[in-house]
Amino acid sequence: MESLIKEVSDKMDKSVSALKNAFNKIRTGRANPSLLDGIKVDYYGNLTPINQTSNISVEDGRSLIISPWDKNLIPEIEKAILSSDLGLNPSTSSDLIRLTMPSLTEETRQDYIKQARSEAENSRVSIRNIRRDANQSAKDSQLASEISEDDLRRIEDVIQKETDKFISVVDSDLKNKESDLLEI
Repeated sequence: MESLIKEVSDKMDKSVSALKNAFNKIRTGRANPSLLDGIKVDYYGNLTPINQTSNISVEDGRSLIISPWDKNLIPEIEKAILSSDLGLNPSTSSDLIRLTMPSLTEETRQDYIKQARSEAENSRVSIRNIRRDANQSAKDSQLASEISEDDLRRIEDVIQKETDKFISVVDSDLKNKESDLLEI
């Protein structure tokens, strides 16, 4: 019983972590280095994440500074940023690349909120699927006479409490992301 609950909790935690990663890729008006996590640069024939080829820092609330370790990478990094779907235009000065976050229009904000809600719903579905699989596993154990019916009810209650806990975390994260997107 304990191993099943631990497994359920671990899987649900991974689902919430995946949601947080998805939220980091949704651009708000503020600069955040994790925004560039999905961008890969052609680094001597290998596609390498941009954060493994450069230092990325926040200059002010709305600008990122990218300082490549190898200055020959500057054109490759610019090309990768331009070809990404982030809508950012890099400007290069000597050996630094500066990214200024444009202000979000109301329409863009609403699109990003829709995207965030979709990601949150996918996470909720994932958590519910984990619950369903765990409950089925417990029922199979009960049918095989490994646990009693009372134990089955207790396990299902604990699984439901874990599910409720993680769903509330998803809802809380979504609410925070929406408030970030609505800030002007």
